[in-house]
Amino acid sequence: MFIGILLAVIIFAVIGFISAALQEKAQADDTVCRELLREKILDCLPGKNCGACGYPDCPAAAMAVAKGTAAPDVCLAGGVGTAQAVGVVMGTDSTHGGRMRAQVMCSGGGVSTRKKYVYESGAEDCAAAARLGGGEKSCRYACVGLGSCVKSCPFDAIEIIGDVAVVQYQKCTGCGICVNSCPKHIIRLIPYDCYHWVGCSSHEEARRRQYNCGAGCTGCGACEKVCPRGAIQVRGKLASIDYSLCAGCGQCYDICPTGVIWKSDIEGADGLILRRGEIHNYAMR
Repeated sequence: MFIGILLAVIIFAVIGFISAALQEKAQADDTVCRELLREKILDCLPGKNCGACGYPDCPAAAMAVAKGTAAPDVCLAGGVGTAQAVGVVMGTDSTHGGRMRAQVMCSGGGVSTRKKYVYESGAEDCAAAARLGGGEKSCRYACVGLGSCVKSCPFDAIEIIGDVAVVQYQKCTGCGICVNSCPKHIIRLIPYDCYHWVGCSSHEEARRRQYNCGAGCTGCGACEKVCPRGAIQVRGKLASIDYSLCAGCGQCYDICPTGVIWKSDIEGADGLILRRGEIHNYAMR
């Protein structure tokens, strides 16, 4: 009987050893496969390590996709093309929304906005300036213009022109890092191919808004009345566009009395951005 028990123990021990060895080999093979898959996915990513996806860098994002804990369209900066390429590697169909771009919702640059003081600190940082009474501009919703978004953009898609941050469409990937870096929260992601936007973020009373900035939305509602699709509405004395409804007809742009609704017309390699009565020869405002 003792020999029978001992034999059974030995058999179970051998089976356990073999099972453990096979499991360890399977795990090792799985690790190798995941590493190879990660390398293939990594080749599809932009390699900017911007962190917009929520992972510390591109290799970490690639590994998350390889493990199945992240979707093929995890890379916001890469857009549709990257999502499709990763989807091919993973053998899945990747659904990805349309391309987005960053837009600074402020027109208060240069002489169009009043200033309550002159900021001359050594800290060229929007957040630092905003802590001093909201910045030097009288409008508390105005772009500070010190370029924190410029420094944060890993694609060099932003510059400062006339005290306002300007996004270059062609370089912008819609990663959204600049949106989080803006202390005034006036940078939005909008559809890349949209034609119009409201260049104002102020929710102040209309009279004070006009006093602080000559380029602000007055909340008159003229744009809302002429829009044939109900795509633009005035809420809190500020017009905003619902891009899921906007057809780009331009009636809001034509009727806006302050010219705060902007229009984008792409012509040639550089493109022109037209504002009511003005032509700006730079890619974005």
